[in-house]
Amino acid sequence: MKAKDLVATAISNTFRSKLRTTLTVLAIFVGAFTLTLTNAVGAGVSQYVDAQVGALGSPDVFIVTQASDATTAGDGPVRYDPNSSASVSSQQGPPGTTTKALTDSDLTTIGEIAGITSVDPIRAVQPDYIEYAGSQYEFSINATSAVTTANLTAGAQLDGSASEAQLVLPDTFVTPLGFASADDAVGASVSIGITDILGAKHTVNATVVGVSLESLLAAGAGANDALIAELADAQSGGIDTAVTSYGVAVAHFDPTLSADAVTALKADLATQNYTASTIEDQLGAVQTVINGIVGVLNAFAVIALIAAAFGIINTLLMSVQERTREIGLMKAMGMSGGKVYTLFSLEAIVIGFLGSAIGAGVAIGLGSALSAVLSQGLLSGLPGLNILLFEPASVAFVILLVMLIAFLSGTLPAQRAAKQNPIESLRYE
Repeated sequence: MKAKDLVATAISNTFRSKLRTTLTVLAIFVGAFTLTLTNAVGAGVSQYVDAQVGALGSPDVFIVTQASDATTAGDGPVRYDPNSSASVSSQQGPPGTTTKALTDSDLTTIGEIAGITSVDPIRAVQPDYIEYAGSQYEFSINATSAVTTANLTAGAQLDGSASEAQLVLPDTFVTPLGFASADDAVGASVSIGITDILGAKHTVNATVVGVSLESLLAAGAGANDALIAELADAQSGGIDTAVTSYGVAVAHFDPTLSADAVTALKADLATQNYTASTIEDQLGAVQTVINGIVGVLNAFAVIALIAAAFGIINTLLMSVQERTREIGLMKAMGMSGGKVYTLFSLEAIVIGFLGSAIGAGVAIGLGSALSAVLSQGLLSGLPGLNILLFEPASVAFVILLVMLIAFLSGTLPAQRAAKQNPIESLRYE
């Protein structure tokens, strides 16, 4: 019997007992359906988190602050030092903690550490509104936007070296400001209103170079160095405010450094009493939680598949018993034990393929519809989130995994069939 004949016979034999096969396929369906959905959730959330990375900065960037002082009630207050006690609310630690502000001397020290290529303080500006065609809306700018990579829907990234004031506009402002689309907003000149320290009103003009999806990790529009400088000058009202302390600094390092070298560089900063964190550090906890949830869900799917595996064993063992005389006849006519083993193994694989393919197909259909509904409803506040992302490689992996489990489950019945004695089998009643 040729290979194609074995496959055709296996498919035909699978449907001899339609009810028993159907029940086994349904058991596999549950596991494959669940596993496909959980993988899709993991892929969708991971893609969204990766898209948010641009809100935290480039891969070759440290967010640097002074090492945190203990400020909880149990530790007691920290004695004031007029030379170093300027403090700011911490954005890196738990809510309610504070860190000492960085000074110009700190920036010099950080910049002199081997491996740091440049260091710049973050200058915070507080605009009042953005205006276009007579429409004014409250507005804010992400202080670290000059070193970030925005998740663009139109236009281009900010040019840090440009002398022209540039703005990356959140997509939620496109329609309210009167633009027909995100592409229509690119190239437009907008006015940004800001109040100086004396209470006087000023406006600064900027060109929209891009439109981005808002980020959960850093709210506000993006502004290049030129625009932030203009807004900071307007905010000071022409007075030399002699700003010498900063909450956060951005330190660039060589992007070709290995992971061990980056860790060593963070240790060098720590010895100087600075806390440095990369994008991976800030997203590590989020990714851990996501992977943990997906892992638990996958465990339930695997349990369902293990239960289905026993169903396959039962189905094929009963099939071997019912077809004892048939097996004896096939072996009496010259079919080898190896081919009998292959025949029953193929039947197990066919059952596994049916259950996994149907389960994955139904999961993709229902999941895609559910994802579309959620993105327009419950998850509409998370632009860019596709909660269920079905990747072809992941779906193929699920189907192949289930087929492998089915093959292993069919090993025992197939071996029993292959070892049948043809004479005894023909006498079987």
